[in-house]
Amino acid sequence: MSLLSEFMQKEQQLKQLQAEMERLQNDERLKAELEFKDKLEALMREFSKSSTDVINLLEPQGGKSAPAKSAAAGGGARRKRKLKIYKNPNTGEVVETRGGNHKTLKAWKDEHGSDTVEGWLVRVES
Repeated sequence: MSLLSEFMQKEQQLKQLQAEMERLQNDERLKAELEFKDKLEALMREFSKSSTDVINLLEPQGGKSAPAKSAAAGGGARRKRKLKIYKNPNTGEVVETRGGNHKTLKAWKDEHGSDTVEGWLVRVES
């Protein structure tokens, strides 16, 4: 790859990242999370508490929940799939699924193509 084409590619990536940053900065959910974080940090400073103190306060049993999780994982239990939310821009219909075997989602993919439908992904939740 020539130096010029590499430069142009990096410039394009920079523009995409700037557009994504601008989109995130205008997202109300991010604004709310940042406000919460700022208020929490101010409260921690006011009472001279560290993040460890807050965690211990909210989860006083300490490590009791951690072994239960690892024991379940060791027993062959699968982790939960992420929830994917798709919105059809043509009909406004919303589909929430944890797997690819959803009837409506399959119909959309057959009609519009898998790549197009994957472009309709609104968000992914844990």
